[in-house]
Amino acid sequence: MYTVREVAKLAHTTVKTLHYYHKLGLLIPEQTTEAGYRLYGKKDIERLQQILFYKELDFPLKEIQQLLDGETDRENMLIQQKYLLEQKIERFKGLVKTINSSIKSAKEGVDLDMETMFKGFETEDEWEEALKDQNEHLKKEYDFDLSNQTIDVEAMNDSAIEAQSFNEDMVRFLQEG
Repeated sequence: MYTVREVAKLAHTTVKTLHYYHKLGLLIPEQTTEAGYRLYGKKDIERLQQILFYKELDFPLKEIQQLLDGETDRENMLIQQKYLLEQKIERFKGLVKTINSSIKSAKEGVDLDMETMFKGFETEDEWEEALKDQNEHLKKEYDFDLSNQTIDVEAMNDSAIEAQSFNEDMVRFLQEG
C-alpha cells in the first residue's frame, strides 16, 4: 500500500491533485485509515496511470471517468492509448517541421509561403495555440480578447491559403515593379 504522498511522488503529480481525483470519485483509494490517511493499492496505481495517459491526450476528467468506470480491458485500453499518443506525436512532428521551416526562413530573411507557414494547424486547438501570442498582444495593446471569438477551422484554413496567394502576388508585383 502507498500513501498519497508516495503516489504523488511516483506519478509526478501533486497530493492536491490526488485529493481532487478522490473528491470527484475518479480515483478512490483502496483504504482510508481511521486517521483519514489515504492508502493506494496496485489497482489504484494502474487506474492513476490510465487517468494520466488520458489527460496527456487532453481528455476532460468527466470523460476519463466514464471511460474508466465502464468495463475495462487494461491491455486493450493501453493499446488504444498508445495509438492515440502515436497520432499526437506525428502531429507534433509536423508542427516541429513547420517551426524549423519558420526559423530557417527568419534566419535567411525570406518569407515563408503560407501553406508551409500554417502546415499542421488544421484543428481548432491547433489554431488556438497558433494564435495565443497574437491574442496576448491584442489584449495588451488594444484590450481586445481574441479567445472570446469562435474559430471556424475551415474558414481559417481557407484564409491562410488566400493570404498565401495574396503574399505571392505582392512579391511578384514588387519584383516586376
